Amino acid sequence: MAVTEQPDRALKLPLLVGTPSVKACCHTGGGIGACPEAPVVALVGAPNTGKSTLFNALTGARVTMGNWPGTTVEVSHGIWKTTRDAASCTCEECTCDPNEQRRDITLIDLPGAYSIDPHSPDEALTRELLVGVPEDERPDLCVVACDASRLANSLYLVAQLRELGLPMMVALTMLDVAAKSGITVDLDALSEALGCPVVGIDPRRRTGLEALAAGVREHTGIATAPRPVLETTDALELDDDRFAWISDAVRAGASAPAEQPRTFSDKVDRWVTAPVLGPVIFLAVMWLVFQITTAVASPLQGFLDGLFSGPVTNGATWLLGQLGLGGTWVEGLVVSGLIAGVGMLLTFVPLMTLMFILLAVLEDSGYLARAAVVTDRLMRSIGLPGRAFLPLIVGFGCNVPAISATRILPSSRQRILTALLVPFTSCTARLTVFVMLGSVFFGPYAGTAVFAMYVISIYLVVLAGFVLRRTLWRTMGAEPLIIDLPAYQVPTLRLTASVTWVRLQGFLRTAAGIIVATVCAVWLLQSIPTTPGHAFGDVPVAESAYGAAAQAITPVFAPAGFAKWETTSALVVGFVAKEAVISSWAQTYAVDQPADGTPGTLGERVRTDFENSSGGHPIPAALAFMVFLLAYTPCVATLAAQWREIGAKWTLFGVGMQLVTAWVLAVAVFQIGRLFL
Repeated sequence: MAVTEQPDRALKLPLLVGTPSVKACCHTGGGIGACPEAPVVALVGAPNTGKSTLFNALTGARVTMGNWPGTTVEVSHGIWKTTRDAASCTCEECTCDPNEQRRDITLIDLPGAYSIDPHSPDEALTRELLVGVPEDERPDLCVVACDASRLANSLYLVAQLRELGLPMMVALTMLDVAAKSGITVDLDALSEALGCPVVGIDPRRRTGLEALAAGVREHTGIATAPRPVLETTDALELDDDRFAWISDAVRAGASAPAEQPRTFSDKVDRWVTAPVLGPVIFLAVMWLVFQITTAVASPLQGFLDGLFSGPVTNGATWLLGQLGLGGTWVEGLVVSGLIAGVGMLLTFVPLMTLMFILLAVLEDSGYLARAAVVTDRLMRSIGLPGRAFLPLIVGFGCNVPAISATRILPSSRQRILTALLVPFTSCTARLTVFVMLGSVFFGPYAGTAVFAMYVISIYLVVLAGFVLRRTLWRTMGAEPLIIDLPAYQVPTLRLTASVTWVRLQGFLRTAAGIIVATVCAVWLLQSIPTTPGHAFGDVPVAESAYGAAAQAITPVFAPAGFAKWETTSALVVGFVAKEAVISSWAQTYAVDQPADGTPGTLGERVRTDFENSSGGHPIPAALAFMVFLLAYTPCVATLAAQWREIGAKWTLFGVGMQLVTAWVLAVAVFQIGRLFL
């Protein structure tokens, strides 16, 4: 697809893709072309107003969504296909079909901001793209998402943008939530009071989007008449004037009961945000998530395991035999490498899908925003603001975007400390290994064992943060958490499915990319002999380059109870990607078969090795391995993200801290555990 830059009308978004964005031509059908007349529309609004959900509904794009501030830390863009007036296009550089009733708009989703007076990097970015660029590079229209149930709060940003005379219209969301509180909004009266168009929409259920499109087509490029403001440099006096204007607008366009009734959200929040009961409820909810995940996904995992180890393996062996490749290194690569490694990993797709569904439900319902409130006091105890919880909770999905999400913190010292703590959060890549070991060693208590790893992860974050706070960051203070709690909502099937699919796609892309490369690298090392008498591809794993390297580091883990090269070699592979731990085991045990020729199952082989290496204490050894996997150096993608955000010095410091912490904890767990188990 050809991309043509228009220097005179390009909207420059340097943090978006590294090169200037261009306008969408109205005849391109979703492509990006060189049409100076095609408008650029910016979505602006505070967190929790449905802005990113609206962006997805309009463009069909998939961006990260969540019920907390700072979810959108970079600019997203997409093409919004709208109908148009056939005679509206006056392009001289394109051949628009006058019978084609569609106009494509470049839509950009700016980071959430409560005002254009920045208090964090994401708000600073929004200000820069709206008012920090020349006028001819600004968006043609700002669509401001405002929460109807908290209208006065949302209109502060509208007041600031109107003072600047930016072309603007208001997209009013949460009208259903407002109605439940007895709030009614007269859109026409509110529009007259604000001096700009107002449209009521529901981005979660995709209603009101046609009216929004019509308003955008009509008002794009029409500047809003600047609202007169006091000629004063006194910030308090200026704010008083804004608040007075907001109050007048709310009185003119909305009505509410004299006494606001206690809503369902208010009644629930009395319990879930309580200082003592709130953390207990949070832990109970997360335990239930992991218990449901492991119990429901187990039968599906067994089916897929049998599919790959049976029909898929047998079919591939037969096909390679027909091609004359049976017994060759090609068969070893395909059967013992790709099928055994990637196939074992793909058996965890049901597990990941169920986990993502449950977390999406918690996000869409509004509960995870309450988790930030519950953990605020804990965060401040280690010198971090409550909003530092947000990158950390993202880290339980994946450490890489969590590192990027530290940009929402206003202080560079807070960003560095949080980026050093993120790797201690247990990402979903580790989850696959935890579930396997939990099923092998803990049986029906696998869900509890996995949940214990997440509890330990939280304690690690707090402990490491407390130690760093008392040593390197003694003078750092923390600000109180400021967050709008969205009303509880019934999760929608469309949104839950969309979020789940996006996250599952990320997991599958990893399996198809890094994991395949890692599997091939492991197979290559396992095929290179280190002792005479063996040919390439026909060598016991213990006498291969892979086995020799693993045996060299194995003695270090003797105090932790898992000093077997088959076990420790997986940790080296896990440095590339934690999902590859299982793949490397599957490859190792598939190549290095028992002397009697029976392959055995992967779980049985792993359990046997832990029993032998631990002196008859396999459960403490397995726990020690899980703790080491939790705490040691994250994947290379996370290190790359750290290197970009906090620099080489702090990244290397973090690697050393994580390795030492992981080894000490693993030794302690095994040495104490073998006394009781």
